[in-house]
Amino acid sequence: MTITATTDVPGYLAGTWDIDPTHSDVSFSVRHLMVGKVRGRFADFSGQIVTGAQIEDSVVTASIRPASIDTGNSQRDAHVRSADFFDVERHPHWTFHSTGVRLGARGLVLDGSLTIKGVTRAVALALEFNGIGVDDQGGTRLGVSASTAIDRNDFGVDIKLPLDGGGVVVGDKVQITLDVEAVLRRT
Repeated sequence: MTITATTDVPGYLAGTWDIDPTHSDVSFSVRHLMVGKVRGRFADFSGQIVTGAQIEDSVVTASIRPASIDTGNSQRDAHVRSADFFDVERHPHWTFHSTGVRLGARGLVLDGSLTIKGVTRAVALALEFNGIGVDDQGGTRLGVSASTAIDRNDFGVDIKLPLDGGGVVVGDKVQITLDVEAVLRRT
């Protein structure tokens, strides 16, 4: 099914957009001790969105530096950076490369390849288009939110920390949430 940019995405513009990390957020949550959730974010990331003449022709690339993790607890962050979890010494960057944009049952979906710890898997991100507007410097900005859930084991983050009474310290399902603001490149 062709997505009509002028009717499905108000204000849609084709062009190259650079992700603004100071106005964007890459965060996650994961079950902790089977009863709560730990939330965290990554402070160091970059990326580019190239919107095509038709939205389904768009391409997204991004890179995250996992050493920039912040869960609000420096001891936990150091452990997550270690070889037990992210092994940031051997795997200093994670990448995402889109493979397509499509209309799903609940709206737009961005399909792509996510690489964590040298392991690449297909992921599908539910998209929410937040709009296009002009900033105080005369630049054009695009806002989009995206979310997906992954199984950390699929990416080699497979440490098992069992609890004495059953269950685990860290759950397998990781919810990823992106709130992105990107700036249109001036020609």
